Amino acid sequence: MLALIQRVSEARVRVAGRTVGEIGPGLLVLVCAEPADEPAHAERLLAKLLKLRIFGDAAGRMNRSVQDIGGGLLLVSQFTLAADTSGGNRPSFTNAAPPELGRRLYDHLVERARAAHPVVATGEFGADMQVALVNDGPVTIPLRV
Repeated sequence: MLALIQRVSEARVRVAGRTVGEIGPGLLVLVCAEPADEPAHAERLLAKLLKLRIFGDAAGRMNRSVQDIGGGLLLVSQFTLAADTSGGNRPSFTNAAPPELGRRLYDHLVERARAAHPVVATGEFGADMQVALVNDGPVTIPLRV
């Protein structure tokens, strides 16, 4: 699975003019499944998200996790993370999982996240979403598990 992690002071997702997911301080995670991914990939991604030390401690060093700060997770599906732009000016998305598999893995990630962490919000899989965020730092980290 591919993810783009952004440390945020706040973030929200809107669909058709209504807010469907919102967090205060925490992580906005754009998530993309690839064809060979399995539920174990989603579980490894979640483990990394919960323990990744990218929040400041008392000395300002990135030494605390989203769990340590009691922050939120905003999980948003985004198949365009798998874009291949090597063949011209129009991206190819053949490296992304088919929609059925992508939805199944995204739903699995969300289910496991909600069981493991108290503050989990989401976008809507396959919807046209508007994502607003205040990137804190800025801190943006690409991840593949």
